[in-house]
Amino acid sequence: MAVVRDLRILLRLKGFRRLLAVRLLSQGADGVYQVALATYVVFSPERQTSATAIASAMAVLLLPYSLVGPFAGVLLDRWRRRQVFLYGNLLRAALASVTAVLMVVSVPDWLFYVSALCVTAVNRFVLAGLSAALPRVVDDRRLVVANSLSPTAGTLAATAGGGLAFVVRLVIADSDAAVVLLGSLLYLCGALASLRIAVDLLGPDRASAAPRLASALVGTARDMVAGIRHLVAPARRDAAWSLAAMTLMRFCYGALLVMLLMLCRYALTSTTDEGLALLGLALGVSGAGFFAAAVITPWAAVRFGPGHWMALCAGAAAVLVPALGLPFATVPVLVAAFVLGVTTQSSKIATDTIVQSSVDDSFRGRIFSVYDVLFNVAFVGAAGVAALILPPDGRSVPLIAMVAAVYGAVAVVMARFGPQ
Repeated sequence: MAVVRDLRILLRLKGFRRLLAVRLLSQGADGVYQVALATYVVFSPERQTSATAIASAMAVLLLPYSLVGPFAGVLLDRWRRRQVFLYGNLLRAALASVTAVLMVVSVPDWLFYVSALCVTAVNRFVLAGLSAALPRVVDDRRLVVANSLSPTAGTLAATAGGGLAFVVRLVIADSDAAVVLLGSLLYLCGALASLRIAVDLLGPDRASAAPRLASALVGTARDMVAGIRHLVAPARRDAAWSLAAMTLMRFCYGALLVMLLMLCRYALTSTTDEGLALLGLALGVSGAGFFAAAVITPWAAVRFGPGHWMALCAGAAAVLVPALGLPFATVPVLVAAFVLGVTTQSSKIATDTIVQSSVDDSFRGRIFSVYDVLFNVAFVGAAGVAALILPPDGRSVPLIAMVAAVYGAVAVVMARFGPQ
């Protein structure tokens, strides 16, 4: 298979291989930690979960990224990215352990959410840094392939971590705290893996780095404005259109995820264990879609152009989401999970490549932090809209119609204005 050949070529590059190891361990830990949070918030038998409760949890955990994100971008353009991976993962390992303790003892919900927020806030630095560092270990000719394989491999690692969390939760230990401790161990492994990378290999260039942290913080607003101006300049119009389209597709994904959680919790299953098993299966099927996207996107992006490929993905989702979602049955929902895995990950691969190829290295950290902020705001906004629309059991024709319309609009706009 071409994807196997491409991966074999990239793995010959020592820098890429070591950066990939950090990504796999870090995002695998993310998958474990996020599933532990989801099962604690949504599937705890003593909790009567609603779409509003899910939206509130997402808002608490994700909206503060709108504040953290700009600082992450500015600092990533100054701090050595390898050190971000080392200390970021060490910090997350410690904070995740604190979350596990809070799950066991009786504490107010707000304290638990503060702990979870701290873990996921550090995540912004690590993920944005991984994307910004990739061009430092791969040449321009292989960048599209690397963007197909590296982030997708990370997503698959997160999916595998989530699957491992489900197995631990359902088979080994009926304890969300035990699952969180497993995530903490994986974060520690990610920190150790980063030690194999040379300190200065991942940048940023010394010429663009501010030597003092205080100067970086004082200049955050000015630097972020410069980064946004860099992004919206005519020479980088393709990157701006791609980010806007991917943000809307993220909104759709978030709304459908809330619906899936509610369907698994109430409409499609009768017990919390059955709901957990179905959710785990759906995430696994979606992970298979991510892998399929990694296989087909390098060819499709060349054949159709990255912008037109994103338009085709959005158009396919616009048609297939209502066709598969409206029956509100288990098998069509699982097929829809695969379709959304393919279309969403394919579009993300194309967007990552367009952004990385369009912006200068000294701005990449800021641009990818803006990327993360847009993702999180769209996701929380989608959860809020879903909370207003969804009935208690999760079955909602209006929500599916709205999502299909947004996908259709993205398809039209990207076909007309997107990069070729």
